[in-house]
Amino acid sequence: MEIIPGIHQIDGVNGNCYVIARDGLILIDTGLPRNSKKILSYIQDTLNRKPSEISTIILTHYHIDHTGNVYELKNLSGAKVAIHEADADFVSGRKPIPTPKGGLGILYRLLGIFFRSSLVEPDIILKNGDTIAGFTCIHTPGHTPGSICLFDPVSKVLFAGDILRYDGVKISGAPPQFTMDMGEVQRSIIMIATLDFDILLCGHGIPLKSGAAEKVRNFAKSLS
Repeated sequence: MEIIPGIHQIDGVNGNCYVIARDGLILIDTGLPRNSKKILSYIQDTLNRKPSEISTIILTHYHIDHTGNVYELKNLSGAKVAIHEADADFVSGRKPIPTPKGGLGILYRLLGIFFRSSLVEPDIILKNGDTIAGFTCIHTPGHTPGSICLFDPVSKVLFAGDILRYDGVKISGAPPQFTMDMGEVQRSIIMIATLDFDILLCGHGIPLKSGAAEKVRNFAKSLS
């Protein structure tokens, strides 16, 4: 669906995937594995664009529900893959993916076998403050070491990855069971609450299309 002109959300990939349609196409996250056909179908049938027009795939963090289709999409389109430096080694396989402790960790590993995705060598290593495809990279660690938000100062859209969620009623933070450091998450949320944005697009949930910054500020106040 088109959220605002030029920014689309692809439904049904179990982790929000966004397409920014400009001169070329930019993807932000790619959903769980086995959903590349849905992404390609949207690009071809809804946008009437070619997969070869995907120039950049930006990953907000290394979790499989965001990186699951990056291998197929990169190979098909020739796009460059970008991720923050602190998460890059998890995507390339240089470091093993951390798993939760206890029973949740066992479930996580089983799901990892079922939803296995191929490793990808990132082309672009991002740092806080970098500009990519017109977006400012904002390092928001906590959910993972290299979690990022992407801020478009022109359209005043903030892509928040998993640092925030919006369910249509309320804003919440990253899910604790899949988060490495909740204290760091809170500090990251308080930091991004200082930004001036109108629209919040999260890794899960639905778009918050008006008054987003004020709602995030109010949520951030509840954390302090």
